[in-house]
Amino acid sequence: MSKPLTPEAVEAKRERERLVVTQMIGVYCRGNHKTPRGQLCPECAALTEYASARIGRCPFMATKTFCSQCRVHCYAPAQRQAIKDVMRYAGPRMLLSHPVMTVRHGIDTLRARQSHQ
Repeated sequence: MSKPLTPEAVEAKRERERLVVTQMIGVYCRGNHKTPRGQLCPECAALTEYASARIGRCPFMATKTFCSQCRVHCYAPAQRQAIKDVMRYAGPRMLLSHPVMTVRHGIDTLRARQSHQ
């Protein structure tokens, strides 16, 4: 079992997660709503704000892997479905558009899973 994350490490993880979600929503928005790179449609901008707020309040950040695997689902049903759609679409495309971020996210996930075993 690995040692617990420091408060600073938890906040760094929280920021990385915000960045990953923001980038994934951007990939989704460009592909589905045809927005220019760096811009979001109002719907995707609202989802980004919603997800960022939820990440900011997550009490399980130090130990969680993916939100979908969490025992507490803090997203409202409509936003939960929207973020699932984003993840399904953007997940495979992230390796091409943001390879370093994708690999880092995978490493964070593996570390969190190993600490639960």
